[in-house]
Amino acid sequence: MFTQIQAAQNRLSGYANRTPVMSSRTLNQQVGAEIYFKCENFQRVGAYKFRGAFNAMSQLTPTQKSRGVIAYSSGNHAQAVALVGRLLNIDATIVMPANAPKIKRRATAAYGATIVSYDPHEPQGREAIASDLQAEYGYTLIPPFDHPDIIAGQGTAAQELFSEIGHLDALLAPCGGGGLLSGSAICAKAMDPACRVIGIEPKAADDATRSFRTQTLQRVTNPLTIADGVRTPSLGQITFPLVLDYVDDMQTVTEQAIMDAVTFFFYRMKLVVEPSGALGLAALLSRAVSPSGRIGVIISGGNIDAETLAQILDS
Repeated sequence: MFTQIQAAQNRLSGYANRTPVMSSRTLNQQVGAEIYFKCENFQRVGAYKFRGAFNAMSQLTPTQKSRGVIAYSSGNHAQAVALVGRLLNIDATIVMPANAPKIKRRATAAYGATIVSYDPHEPQGREAIASDLQAEYGYTLIPPFDHPDIIAGQGTAAQELFSEIGHLDALLAPCGGGGLLSGSAICAKAMDPACRVIGIEPKAADDATRSFRTQTLQRVTNPLTIADGVRTPSLGQITFPLVLDYVDDMQTVTEQAIMDAVTFFFYRMKLVVEPSGALGLAALLSRAVSPSGRIGVIISGGNIDAETLAQILDS
């Protein structure tokens, strides 16, 4: 599948930002390792999701493009599909929970997408709503993670990191549905086989970690975590076996550790990072992952409401 990641990189050329890799001497001294952050908070729409959405939507047939696409997302994938739709002249409909962060809802609407809201506590889930609309209007579904083209697109972030930094002893990536993690792991094993790949989740949303440990797909329902980008109910039918095959370990972090990481990014590195994007740093600061050698960390995004950021910084 690494060849698909390479093909995705070619498609993204000229459209996606080649995001910077940043480090902090203060952090390196504090944890006793060399940490390299791949800053996808500087990607278009403020998150890595643009990569997968563009890779998938750019390969649709003319007929599929003319009928439009549908997606479900709490925010970053929604924004990505909406923006790619605008760039490629494809109508986009997004199923979003009513409690999605306001900054993400506003941006999705501003890119021109039609938003269909739903109550995440109601029995009918987002997948069912999207499926009904897809059947009615002939839309093509652009899933948030469980699709080969999405996974390949997300893997390009890790490809750029390895191309710029070279060898890493470990690579840390957030895990929700597993698209970014599995794409990153495939890339790591192709470009730097000795690199350990570790997925990071909130303790409150530990379905992927439990799935990894038990080798059986586990689920979680509406987890109470500040990291809204990883509230996905479970890994997917495609991403679950990829995580089992390519990922070396999974670890979880507390809500306090996540907030501490967001705070560190803001005050020490002058970076605005959403809670989901801060999971890797949270694991290092809390010692959920023991820092050693050269460690790459993917910051998945920076879309956070001002109110939420203020609450974290004041906590």
